[in-house]
Amino acid sequence: MKKILFISLTSFALAQPPVAPTTEQTGNPRGDNSGNYNIIQSFELGYRFATVGGDGGMYDSTVNYGDGIRLLSSSLTVQSRDGHGRLFDHLVIATQGLGNDPYQSAILRIEKNRLYRYDMMWRLTQYVDPAATVSFGEHAMNTTRRMQDHDFTLFPEGKFKLFLGYSRNLETGPALTTIQLFNAQGDEYPLFENVHREANEYRLGGEVHLLGMRFNVMHGWEDFKEDSPQSLTAPSAGNNPTDTNTLASFQSKQPIHGTSPYWRVGLFREGKKWWAVNGRFTYVAGKNAFALDELSSGTAFRGTPTQFQVVTFGNADRPALTANLTVSLFPATHVVITNQTSFSNIRMIGDSYFTEFNNGFQSSPVLPFQFLGIETFANATDLAYHPSKWFTIHGGFEYSDRHINSVQGQSNLGDSAPNQPAIEQSNQLKAGTLGFRLKLIKALTISVDGEIGRENKPIYPISDGNYQAFRARVEYKTKLFRAGVYAKSDYNVNSDVLTSYASHARQYGADGSWIPRSWFSIDASYTKLHLNTLGGIDYFAQGADVSGESSYYISNIHTATLGAHFTILKRADVYAGYSHVEDVGDGRATPDGAGLYSALPAFQAAQTFPLRYLSPQLRLSVRIAPKVRWNAGYQYYGYREQFSAAQDYRANTGFSSLAFSF
Repeated sequence: MKKILFISLTSFALAQPPVAPTTEQTGNPRGDNSGNYNIIQSFELGYRFATVGGDGGMYDSTVNYGDGIRLLSSSLTVQSRDGHGRLFDHLVIATQGLGNDPYQSAILRIEKNRLYRYDMMWRLTQYVDPAATVSFGEHAMNTTRRMQDHDFTLFPEGKFKLFLGYSRNLETGPALTTIQLFNAQGDEYPLFENVHREANEYRLGGEVHLLGMRFNVMHGWEDFKEDSPQSLTAPSAGNNPTDTNTLASFQSKQPIHGTSPYWRVGLFREGKKWWAVNGRFTYVAGKNAFALDELSSGTAFRGTPTQFQVVTFGNADRPALTANLTVSLFPATHVVITNQTSFSNIRMIGDSYFTEFNNGFQSSPVLPFQFLGIETFANATDLAYHPSKWFTIHGGFEYSDRHINSVQGQSNLGDSAPNQPAIEQSNQLKAGTLGFRLKLIKALTISVDGEIGRENKPIYPISDGNYQAFRARVEYKTKLFRAGVYAKSDYNVNSDVLTSYASHARQYGADGSWIPRSWFSIDASYTKLHLNTLGGIDYFAQGADVSGESSYYISNIHTATLGAHFTILKRADVYAGYSHVEDVGDGRATPDGAGLYSALPAFQAAQTFPLRYLSPQLRLSVRIAPKVRWNAGYQYYGYREQFSAAQDYRANTGFSSLAFSF
């Protein structure tokens, strides 16, 4: 089932892009010639400022722009004029936010026609999660993620190519977490965590064109490791200082290392008159190993000295195989028939060893074992018929069969491996699609699509069960004006052995742009997203099982944007924009929603989350000389939650910069 647009509350700050860098061109758009090369380049160097009021942690987690000098953006393009440069024919370098922005990037492409091409992408993201409203602020992160990708292609335009690649993903930084010790009557203690997660991938492959076919092979090795030790910075009385529980020392090392060598094979035959084929095969032989050694000392709930150690280690194999074959037929000029068959088999097999020492006495070691296998076969056929330029109709049918096999068990040390009977489940999905595209006049286009699906045994309550999806869009487009309206709906009703579940999502929107003059343009959009979900929950409270409760959530998100760009006397460019995002929830003024599927105030308060986020911005760019521009901008961020002011913030941000080329 194709899911409707999902909007996360933490992404509201991205509804309006940051006010810098500047988009206006500096220098000659056609570049300058130097020898056998044409060069186009620009740089924007400036200073950002920001003042924040309210919850600074929430600002950092959503926006995070601060003060300081930045290379806001830069670009360099060097192009061989005749396609026969000495060392290279095409070079592109572009950067954004270098210096101290929370989101920085750089790309490089260099190539020599018919000989080689090298692509590099580097990104840095600073992630802040203060989590001040939960766990007494003791769950927080302030990490930096650095990512890089390198791809080298030999003979990029030839019938035979070689590929070489490398990728790296590294996350480091401080974090806070908590642990509960020493038993069910113990206390919770804050811990410091030094986050270190690293993944490295190496790729080697090639491609050959032969007999009208394109054959592609890639072999890769992806290695992952996490070494994030946890420790107690100072003796702690815990979050409840009135009890006798204390923690004097704590050390935990829990390395996780894994490797995933893989093969990817592709076979393609395209551009043929009557038929085309596209086949892909992937196999990953994933392996993972972990260990944990945790040592703590303190006093238990009766004030008795206690030493506690936990030792566990294990390994697991995760082989995964996927294959799909797509065949397209063109029996007539206006008919396209496409059939896709896919197969996947994913297994997880592993065991571990667990034991603990309490004041020097060892408990009985336990050997947990687990197997999980998921095998899926799917086939889909689509037919498209376009008898004329103004009308196209398409439809299709999809069938998939998924089989799940699971074994979980454990035994004491010395016993044979657990011989638990497998738990098996099979489910089938049948779905049909139908849609058309209508263009009665040149400027007007109408598109309508629908999908209905039925799954007999969904694995989870929130899985697709009986669902239906509908999408429609009407667009009117001319050279200077464009306007469109659209509607989407996605309904799902499911019931399994655990509970029933239903979700309703509807989205309505309109967008448009207008360029009445060469020096003035305007664009605007509006979207309303309605979502409500209802399902059953089962939980434990005070040692007793509680059933019969419902999990209910409703959201009504309105998003509006408006932007205008105009030029003054061919020298100054001005952009003014505004973004407004508001979730009105279900209309209630307080968290107390008595009568809405639950009588518990804690559940009622979690049924909706009304808030408002707004961000106006203004940017000015003045041409001082043909190759120099002065830029300035201002942007306001305002975030407010209706039920609580704990995370509200407001921020004034801006920049001043010089954009130049030489």
